Amino acid sequence: MEEKFIRNIFYYKNYYLDFFETLNENVKKKLNRTLKLIATLDRIPIKYFKHIRDSSGLYEIRVEMENNIYRAFSFFDKEQLVILINGFQKKSQKTPKKEIKKAEKLKKQYFDEKDSK
Repeated sequence: MEEKFIRNIFYYKNYYLDFFETLNENVKKKLNRTLKLIATLDRIPIKYFKHIRDSSGLYEIRVEMENNIYRAFSFFDKEQLVILINGFQKKSQKTPKKEIKKAEKLKKQYFDEKDSK
């Protein structure tokens, strides 16, 4: 049975892809499976995709592998398009504020560029 994609995933510039290239093959595969879930499931489990409180609509894509935790930030554009921005390896319980600030800045930059076209 063919899966139906209900969301498009777009990489904003190379921020996410640069992060992705630093990862080992098993983590890359798990991230890609998670992105496929996000693209095809109507309701995405919070384990994989979580809204970041006190943000301007940022979401955190979450992957765990061998006691390591990886995160990538994303946001929606027109409800169906998931824009992937920066990613990082999480080393503490809380998401670092500097990573959230960076994601907020990239989101603003994306919409500023889009609006200027």
